[in-house]
Amino acid sequence: MANSNYEYVKSFEVEDRLMPSTWIVVRIDGCHFHRFSEDHEFDKPNDERALNLMNSCAMAMLEEFPDIVFAYGVSDEYSFILKKTSQLYERRASKILSLTVSFFSSVYGFMWKEFFPNKKLKYPPYFDGRVVCYPSAKILQDYLAWRQVDCHINNQYNTCFWALVKSGKSKMEAHNLLKGTQTQEKNELLFQQFSINYNTLPAMFRKGSCVFKDKVEDIVKFNEDGDPVRRYRKKVIVDHCDIIGKSFWTEHPNILAE
Repeated sequence: MANSNYEYVKSFEVEDRLMPSTWIVVRIDGCHFHRFSEDHEFDKPNDERALNLMNSCAMAMLEEFPDIVFAYGVSDEYSFILKKTSQLYERRASKILSLTVSFFSSVYGFMWKEFFPNKKLKYPPYFDGRVVCYPSAKILQDYLAWRQVDCHINNQYNTCFWALVKSGKSKMEAHNLLKGTQTQEKNELLFQQFSINYNTLPAMFRKGSCVFKDKVEDIVKFNEDGDPVRRYRKKVIVDHCDIIGKSFWTEHPNILAE
């Protein structure tokens, strides 16, 4: 080969294959998205359009990469779960991470106008990420439960914080009022001062978003009489459900089947 004298440079590449027979989790986060949300005037404490944009990007990920069996997202964060048997890019961490971050970022910019038709992107959105391997479905479920608990804690705080700010408090005053408060105290503050029942807020805000493939009934055609012919097929869906308890995983055993 003409370039064989130079192929020695490949010996400097670092081996970065992930541990075999483990669940691969790729978690991405928006870089400087606090500034991004301010500059693009996202609604506080939650912007439903921005969250649905993130969810649509996650759905595109599952459509594009069959090895992703589940995804969980909240705010500007998403975790993608690759099955234990995945051999995507020979399980090379750098390849999997760069692919996830670049695809998600490009889809986010590509779909921006669909969710914000009257707002022009002021600069490109971008994300960072990390890859972690988990050896069992139980540990993986604990990881996802941790992220959903974090969703609740952050959303409850932000709901209280922005309610106080919008009522006339400064950001420092709101922060000081909430410092050290527990869950029940925050719920009482919302209800007594703002007539907000936290438990009735949209589930997407309180529980985050789960993206996975599920059986859904679709109309595939119409017969000669005009009646619809329905069949079940696998389709990527978004749900806002509790993944801390056992019921979701009992109802969807195939997601984490080892």
